[in-house]
Amino acid sequence: MVLERFLWLAILLAIIWAVEVVNLISGYALNDLFGLLPRSLGGLDGILLMPFLHGSLSHTIGNSVPLLILGGLLSATAQRLVLPASVIIVALGGFGVWLFGSTALHVGASGLIFGWFGFLLTRGVMEKQLVPLLAATGVAFLYGTMLWGLLPGQPGVSWEAHLFGAAAGVFAAYALRNKA
Repeated sequence: MVLERFLWLAILLAIIWAVEVVNLISGYALNDLFGLLPRSLGGLDGILLMPFLHGSLSHTIGNSVPLLILGGLLSATAQRLVLPASVIIVALGGFGVWLFGSTALHVGASGLIFGWFGFLLTRGVMEKQLVPLLAATGVAFLYGTMLWGLLPGQPGVSWEAHLFGAAAGVFAAYALRNKA
């Protein structure tokens, strides 16, 4: 069934929103407990948990739309690669932030979003097949301006998560090539 293909995305968004509700009620205490704090042993769990935590309601809303669109494109064009690509992106991107990021607390799913962006673009160009190429073209058209998010300059925005997430997405596309 076609809808089963997108069930994982609905579950992911439901978890993110459930965590947001708990975080909102607790005054965002979960961020201090489980956010990614670079080069801190206590911040290591943030590598995996950062995508579920957000700094505000507007932050969660802002990440939900691209998660839905890019995750939907990923499901539609590379269903079997969703889990391995996402694991690579979260682990490698998060480790890059942990190793090289500024000393601020890093939270949010934007590293995963930028990773899916990098994955879809790279896969579309690399595999030279119609469906991935169309997905890459759509991603570039819809989200091409995301590239500005790879640069520092916006206070309170983890450009490091964007950069390392995108780099991990490119790596995942190469590591998982010809596996779809």
